[in-house]
Amino acid sequence: MSAGTALPSSRWLLRKPATDAAARVFCFPYSGVGASMFNAWPRRFGPDDGIEVCVVQLPGREGRLREPHYGTYEDLAERLVDALAPHLDRPFVFFGHCAGSLPAFETARLLAERGLPTPERVFVSAQVAPHHCPHDRFLDMTDAELRAELEELTLLRGGLAHPQLLDLALAVLKEDLDANRVYRRDAPTPVPFPIGVLHWDGDPEVTQDELRGWQDYADDVTFPVLPGGHYAFLKAPGELLDTLGAGLAARP
Repeated sequence: MSAGTALPSSRWLLRKPATDAAARVFCFPYSGVGASMFNAWPRRFGPDDGIEVCVVQLPGREGRLREPHYGTYEDLAERLVDALAPHLDRPFVFFGHCAGSLPAFETARLLAERGLPTPERVFVSAQVAPHHCPHDRFLDMTDAELRAELEELTLLRGGLAHPQLLDLALAVLKEDLDANRVYRRDAPTPVPFPIGVLHWDGDPEVTQDELRGWQDYADDVTFPVLPGGHYAFLKAPGELLDTLGAGLAARP
């Protein structure tokens, strides 16, 4: 199957989107993990639970383990645009944390380029702007250090750090880091949709100043500060859900 051939959208989303949702939040996992990283998120939130959480499942991991890696973020966006298009029939936002922000941005940019519906806002969390990439502390780590990080993340998510599962996760992480390592835009790329740049006040990995590079990407760029550390988003804190919901309500 060629990179440009669209797979059914059911392969790309953890669950089939509900037809009665008022709005949708599409969540992009970051390096080394899959859709299960959002297991602690509710399926719906917001006024009368009308906002549906739709989690993107990437190839090469979890239920798609036997599929080849997506390649680059640009290749991934090409395939995601076709897969997500049927579900962009109501207000929606994109959310990505850390490296997950980059395919979220590239997918939204490609939607705009093709004249398709664009997000009410793209939320990028703890991630520097594309023209400041690559920027990830994992890029210079040894395999042993990466494995230790994966073990810690597994425990944070309430899982068991089984050696064989860690081996699989490490292989996925290294391929994802290869995609991160080659991604960069030479200068800010203006886009026609708003961007919300989220900073976590207890996050030592990315400073507020380092996030300011996003300010030249859109006419409407906000910089909300949320309480918590780098992994606080895993438990879908109320402040985060409120911010995502506000992003859906703010754009006419």
